[in-house]
Amino acid sequence: MALSVLSAERLSAAYSYPAYRQLINELLAQGLTTGPNQSEALTHYARLNVQRMERIDKTVQVLPELLVAAQELPRPYVWLVLTEGWCGDAAQIVPTLEAVAQASQGQLTTRYLLRDENLDLMDRYLTNGGRAIPKLIMLDAITLEEVAHWGPRPAPAQALFLDLKGQGLSHEAYAEQVHAWYAKDKTRTTQAELLALIRQLS
Repeated sequence: MALSVLSAERLSAAYSYPAYRQLINELLAQGLTTGPNQSEALTHYARLNVQRMERIDKTVQVLPELLVAAQELPRPYVWLVLTEGWCGDAAQIVPTLEAVAQASQGQLTTRYLLRDENLDLMDRYLTNGGRAIPKLIMLDAITLEEVAHWGPRPAPAQALFLDLKGQGLSHEAYAEQVHAWYAKDKTRTTQAELLALIRQLS
């Protein structure tokens, strides 16, 4: 028998999307960001990420076929997301996850956990040995067993990231190109991959 990924109590203590966003804003008001590591650079990234999330919140349009698939899921699921306020990829993806869940007519519920406060969970979902985020863990809403997982990036963005990093580019240089990819893609690839994930369960 498969085991629950986490306890119901731990899940209930996770952040809703509004609470996650509020946490980031409250920390920024103090010149801080989420996580144990604090620096001006990380706070700067977190401020940029708030702008990214606000833009996507306002502009994202759930693909019609994804809308239907989410609403026709055979049972309710929880989308548990490992994230941090300073993570640029999370800022590009988390609002899209939230938009899909909101459009699912209750079939999908989101909960957010901070990576660095939940390393025992994060370390079950490493990417090439690293704690890459965001990470989506899809759980059966009743049993809290994992049915699928996804992340940290859509496949083309991950390939671009690995290529640029392999060339020895600085963080600023490769991050700029990856964010340009997200801007051009307008969440379409993320949504297409989420659609494939959901269709596996139907």
